[in-house]
Amino acid sequence: MSEHTIKATGRKDEGKGASRRLRHAAQIPAIVYGGHADPQSIQLEHEKTWLASQNEWFYSSILSLDLDGKVQKVLLRDMQRHPFKQQIMHLDFQRVSENEAIRVAVPLHFLNQDKSPAGKAADVVITHELNEVQISCLPKDLPEFLEIDLSALKAGDTVHLSELKLPAGVEVPELKLGADHDVALVVARHTREEVEEAPVAEAGEAPAAEEGEAAASEPEEG
Repeated sequence: MSEHTIKATGRKDEGKGASRRLRHAAQIPAIVYGGHADPQSIQLEHEKTWLASQNEWFYSSILSLDLDGKVQKVLLRDMQRHPFKQQIMHLDFQRVSENEAIRVAVPLHFLNQDKSPAGKAADVVITHELNEVQISCLPKDLPEFLEIDLSALKAGDTVHLSELKLPAGVEVPELKLGADHDVALVVARHTREEVEEAPVAEAGEAPAAEEGEAAASEPEEG
């Protein structure tokens, strides 16, 4: 598991006014909580944090939060974004303890789909029903993502949650709730395009439009 460090500083000013001033100064108001310690208000540089947030690991990895020179392990638990600007408004981080299991949503990576029989077939559509899965494990066992090898996927196949290959020490809590929770992750379906054929006129029967035109072209008898 790779280590990713983000830097932050503590802050004492709180409230909406203080948060607005931080944002105007290109800082992000945030909070870190949990881990048998009191919640602490912090701030992060927006530009560096924004760049980090473009990576998948920012959302599913344990981060090393360098807070005023003291490093603690955290998970991102919430991010508030501006509705239309490229701006992070607020972040929530949760401290993690190395001996306590955590629940995290990790992304799925789908491998070899184009090489599979279903992927090579022109009349098959492959859908990814889920793009991430909730897992439970100790912090040291947390994977950044889970891989699904689709090289053998055929038309009509469905890959279920129970077919995920999990690393040692990792489990999917959803599967403990019964067979109904063994949901589909990938489905390969045949597509059938229905083409409506125009009705063909019988021999000796002129189309209505042509009959009208023929009638209009005949000279009237005087």
